[in-house]
Formats: sequence, structure tokens, C-alpha cells
Amino acid sequence: MRWLITGAGGMLAADVLDRAALTGEPVLALGRAELDLRDRRAVRDFVSAYRPRAVINCAAWTAVDDAETHEAEALAVNGHAVRWLAEACHLAGARLVHVSTDYVFDGTAKKPYREDALTGPVNAYGRTKLAGERAALELGHYVVRSAWLYGAEGGNFAQTMIRLARERPTVDVVDDQRGQPTWTADLADYLVRLAQSDLSPGVYHGTSAGETTWCGFAKEIFKLLGADPERVRPIPSTAYPLPAKRPANSVLAHTRGEPIRHWRQALHAAWPVLMRGRQCSVV
Repeated sequence: MRWLITGAGGMLAADVLDRAALTGEPVLALGRAELDLRDRRAVRDFVSAYRPRAVINCAAWTAVDDAETHEAEALAVNGHAVRWLAEACHLAGARLVHVSTDYVFDGTAKKPYREDALTGPVNAYGRTKLAGERAALELGHYVVRSAWLYGAEGGNFAQTMIRLARERPTVDVVDDQRGQPTWTADLADYLVRLAQSDLSPGVYHGTSAGETTWCGFAKEIFKLLGADPERVRPIPSTAYPLPAKRPANSVLAHTRGEPIRHWRQALHAAWPVLMRGRQCSVV
């Protein structure tokens, strides 16, 4: 199998590259400078020439709030580019595994969202990601929804909390949004295994098991730092207004494929990686 990973340089793509390399098969990771997925002809020509057997699309516009005022630009990356990649993979006989988001749901459900649940995004980012999902599914590919990603690379909630624990006596964190913190290394393993599997194309949920709030996630991080978790103070979303509305409940059910381990177990396993190269003594 020959692998192609898009979105190189991003937090998730770095872990997918590492995981795919363990297969011992040829792996190529490309960023926008090497292949602009918004260019339909360039995408088709490259995939036709390279002829990968599996493509994992980690490229995305992930600036949720900026998408509110730049929806067309976000749609070009999260929607149109996915269609061009899906078309190219279809023509080349390659399996596309496209990464999507929990934000395709409106957050009003009282229980976890199944893979076949009715979508209804409440912000521009969610709408553009849903467009990408539909493009991939129309051409018989795989869509993996994930959420609340954190890892060693790039800016993410876990790294922010580690920094704030050193800088502030208390931290206010939203406590009325529920989701599933997911380590990028776990998701990378899930994506590669799905690409290698005999499972049918369609929608899969690649999030950690269990659920919590942003506040609950932050408290667990403080505990691992040896800091008092009571320094994390719960607040409602209304106390921390943002341009893009967030779903109150974006917990995903896992009825297809193999589940990922519990988010707390994953955070403990990820801890040495998160702390590598950091001076994080907390009093």
C-alpha cells in the first residue's frame, strides 16, 4: 500500500505520518506548499501520477471563529477541496479517509449522536465541514468525525491549560459544553487501521470514549500537573462569548468500527508527550 497524507505540518498529520510509517510502506505527506487542494486540476494530476492506495485527509480550515466572517474561504478548504480530492481518489482507485468534526451537529440532543443522526451545524465551520462530508460520501469514501483534539504539536486546549497553570492563580473554563477530548495519536491509529480494514465506506466516529466538559478536562490536566484542580473555576458559555456558537452537547456515539480508549486513560498516556521539552513545575 502506498500512503498519501494531506495537511502536513498540522498537529494531526504529524501523528498520522508517524503511524503510517510503522506499516513499512511508502508514505508521502504534503502541505499546501506542495499541493494546494483547492486546485482541482493539480489534485487530479498529482493523485493520478502518485497513485496512492490510501489517502488520509488531515487538511482543514480549523479556525472556527474566523470562519464566521470568512465562510467562503473556509468552504474552499473544507468543502470544495474535499470534493476535488474525493474525485481524484475515485478515478485513481484510492481509498480516501476524510477527517470531519462533531460540529456538524446542533448540540441539542440529550444523548450521544449516532453516525446516522441528523446533522444541523450551528456555525460556519460546521457547515463547511458538512459540505466536505457530503462530497466524500457521494463518491463512496470514508468520513471520520473527531473532536476536541490535543497533542504535542500546535496550539490546543491541553497545551493552553498547561501554560495557564503556570501563569495564573485561577483559570475560568466553560462548563456547559460536553464533548470527548481525543489525543491525536489515538486518532491517527484509528485512521490508519480504518484505511487498512475491510469495513464499508461511510461515517465513523473517531473520538475517545467517555465524556466531560471543558472544565472537567482542564481539572484533569491540573491534577496531572500536581496543581489544585479547584484553581479551575467553572463558568457558563455566556460568560465567555465567541463569534461562533458552539454546540452544547457534541458527544459522539460509537456504533461502527472499534472504539478508542477512554479520554482520561488517553490523557494519562499522552502526558509524557505533552510535557516533553517543557518546564512545567506548578506550585
